[in-house]
Amino acid sequence: MPRPELLEQIYTIVDQIPPGRVTTYGRIAAMTEGATPRMVGSAMRHLPDGHQLPWHRLIAASLKLADHGGAERQQRKLRDEGVLFDAKGRVPAHLVWPD
Repeated sequence: MPRPELLEQIYTIVDQIPPGRVTTYGRIAAMTEGATPRMVGSAMRHLPDGHQLPWHRLIAASLKLADHGGAERQQRKLRDEGVLFDAKGRVPAHLVWPD
């Protein structure tokens, strides 16, 4: 689990991802002061109950959903925001935030 100050950075950045857009674990990590993509994933897995963070807007660098138990729910939430997936399950690159 990342240090508390890194968690705060990760959560602050994730909270800024606009509806209908996605970003990668690596992009979030690059915006922090020392987190790795794996740390970002760990932070998302350990979100506190009742959080309002848009966890579903984080995807793998391959622009596919990460393979986890909530992937179906994640895809449904993204589709509800207008995010489309190609035949291989990837999100179009123009939807990756930030530009």
